[in-house]
Amino acid sequence: MSELVTPDSSRRKKRTLLQFLSDHFQDIQTLREYLLQKQISKVNWENRSFTNIQEKYGPYITGAVFILKQGGAVKFQDKEEWIRPNNRSHFLAELQKFQKVPVEAVDASGCAINYQGLSNLLPLKELRSLSLRRCPNLDDWCLSRLYLLAGSLQELSLAGCPRISERGLACLHHLQNLRRLDISDLPAVSHPGLTQILVEEMLPHCEVLGADWAQNLKLEPDKQPLDTSSPLSS
Repeated sequence: MSELVTPDSSRRKKRTLLQFLSDHFQDIQTLREYLLQKQISKVNWENRSFTNIQEKYGPYITGAVFILKQGGAVKFQDKEEWIRPNNRSHFLAELQKFQKVPVEAVDASGCAINYQGLSNLLPLKELRSLSLRRCPNLDDWCLSRLYLLAGSLQELSLAGCPRISERGLACLHHLQNLRRLDISDLPAVSHPGLTQILVEEMLPHCEVLGADWAQNLKLEPDKQPLDTSSPLSS
């Protein structure tokens, strides 16, 4: 029979483990570095280029599969419903009927898209609406690539992206067809009020959202209004 584990023996084991970890800090640091590298590798794998799908099915299916695998949603041209990921990981069979139908809207909110992964979206030349809200890996370098969508993009949301600063927003001057831009809640932007004014001058025909957030930074906590902002319209 195996030895019974009592509460006292369990606590002793925990103390022993903590002492071991304290005595081997270098090993813990190595473990942390290993886990970080493993997470980076996972993100890079999720953002790989789907070359085989691109060659066989074209850019629309490639972009749709990439977003669905990331956990986002896509909307094809002249279709009312959004396509969202289901319990199955294989989307090709369902998407083949849209092979010649352009993707007009992408909701990638909270997805792990990075600089490399954008390569799967940039060929979507009819894309009108793109939501990149709360994407943790989206940075200024990523925004420098969006000029390739300048011919069609009308709505863009960057709200809540922690790594986007004024430098990245300056790259959006190419997007002169934008009609709605959400730059609220960008913690890396040092001067949100001034930044919004500059963006509005840079994109004179675009409604720039973010003024409420910029003003809230100056208000006392008990005087801040409730957040009533809405997501990008579909």
